[in-house]
Amino acid sequence: MRIFKRLVTAVGALSLVLVLGACGKSASAAKDKSYSPKELTVQFVPSSNASTIEAKAKPLEGLLKKQLGIPVKVSVSTDYNTIVEAMGSKKVDVGFLPPDAYVLAHKQNGAKVILQAERYAYKEPNDQITKQVVDNYKSTILVRKDSGIKSISDLKGKKIAVQDTTSSAGWIYPAVELYRKGINVNKDGIKTVQVKGHDQGVLAVYNGDVDAAFVFQGARLLVQKDAKDVMEKVVPLYTTKGIPNDTITVRGDMNKAWQEKIAKAFKAIAKTKKGHEIISSVYSHEGYVDSKDSNFDAIRAYDKTAEKLNK
Repeated sequence: MRIFKRLVTAVGALSLVLVLGACGKSASAAKDKSYSPKELTVQFVPSSNASTIEAKAKPLEGLLKKQLGIPVKVSVSTDYNTIVEAMGSKKVDVGFLPPDAYVLAHKQNGAKVILQAERYAYKEPNDQITKQVVDNYKSTILVRKDSGIKSISDLKGKKIAVQDTTSSAGWIYPAVELYRKGINVNKDGIKTVQVKGHDQGVLAVYNGDVDAAFVFQGARLLVQKDAKDVMEKVVPLYTTKGIPNDTITVRGDMNKAWQEKIAKAFKAIAKTKKGHEIISSVYSHEGYVDSKDSNFDAIRAYDKTAEKLNK
């Protein structure tokens, strides 16, 4: 009996050691999954000419390095899907993502939103910038004034310039709202042409290459310098409901302390003269506020409807 008790005690002790060892390994493994960058890679998605955006954004490297104390590399991705994939494969640490691309990155890779942009609201019909700072923006369907297109029903059988399918303003919101009004952009004789950058969408309408374009409200201002009469020749046909503003999103395994440090850095930079000039010229951002995933539930609802476009 004593031998049995000793055996039970020994087995119990051994089990305790094994359990504690396993717990230690689990804690260590969990700790290892938390990512702390030695060099921060930041990527933008082009809202206009990619090379122009990169040139404007490059100075952020120095500003962020000063705030964070580590080297920073800023680059521009080819499109929204590419940056989502790059964050998933851990080649990019921080992404400036429009809301729909953020929702995709969160779903596929567990990416985490840390900040949401603030912008000045626009007033139609000439993209007049107001003094009102808002946490959302809108998409506009643009047409040539002399096109004869007077209502959204006139878009049937026409050619429309769009962005890629994860673009909230360049695809999701206008396509879904048209669908809810009985027009399917993937049917109804409509031909969509994907262009890279909202400025290219505006110019495609201006030059008569397409009949209409899905762009963010205010996009005509991007080309006004080269096409001085764009406000007279290219006009809004339809404006969507508000879309949650762009995000600053980090990869899913980013250390919590670093998430807070990066958020603090971007908010601080946005308040400096040089930093504000950069974010304003790149994306028309005025500043950043803390954000959370539930802010983008409206995007998920639009995405669900968008799935019906091909049915």
